Amino acid sequence: MPADRERRPDGEPGEGQRWALVTAGAQGLGRAIVEGLVDDGLSVLVHYHRSRAPAEALIAELPEGRALAVQADLSGHDGCEMLVRAVQQGPGRLDVLVNNLGVYPEKKLLEFDPAEFRQIFEVTCASVFQVTMGLLPLLRDAPVRGRVINIGDSAADRIEARVLATPYHIAKMGVNVLTRTFAKALKDESITVNMVSPGFLENSVGRPGEPLPNGEPGRFADILGAIRYLLSPAADYVSGTNIVVSGGWNLG
Repeated sequence: MPADRERRPDGEPGEGQRWALVTAGAQGLGRAIVEGLVDDGLSVLVHYHRSRAPAEALIAELPEGRALAVQADLSGHDGCEMLVRAVQQGPGRLDVLVNNLGVYPEKKLLEFDPAEFRQIFEVTCASVFQVTMGLLPLLRDAPVRGRVINIGDSAADRIEARVLATPYHIAKMGVNVLTRTFAKALKDESITVNMVSPGFLENSVGRPGEPLPNGEPGRFADILGAIRYLLSPAADYVSGTNIVVSGGWNLG
């Protein structure tokens, strides 16, 4: 932490309340990330597309004023712009961006039509680029240090045949490239960009292709632990990395 950024005794930055945005934050892993960030003292914008009821239920369960729900369809340019404007016109501040959104279709490559293939890529990868670019001015103004954390996939660092959910896997590889490239482009600024890549989780779709570590899927808490590390002062010098949280599963 820079020497001129002192913290209050309660651990919060002296410059005011910190804000985070979590895309697809209403359910599953996104919800767990939102709850963890709020527990750690941040206020959170909870993005959703169609999950209005779960988003509102989550907001109601969290301490009053600590979370806001924001609706946007991130499958196209206009929806990404709408989300960026909501952050700018809402808190007007952003310290942490968690790009969690991803679409995993249980279909084989030859079953996709071109429009669906493109949409899955847009949602899972292109939205990461557009939302991050749109929010860079706020992240640059973060009083302590802006953080971008992209949620990847345990195979996002390997080029190999992916018959099932092919556009998802291509998109997550793209998120890996974006993570490393944003980190390099921003290396002289006070913003770190990293990726956390889960293995088979407690809410994962389908069946694992190999035995799971300890016979159990990964927990949301395992992913949250990696995120908390990347948000801590201990990770101030960590940027452009991919932390695979899979328990040794799916290593190829």
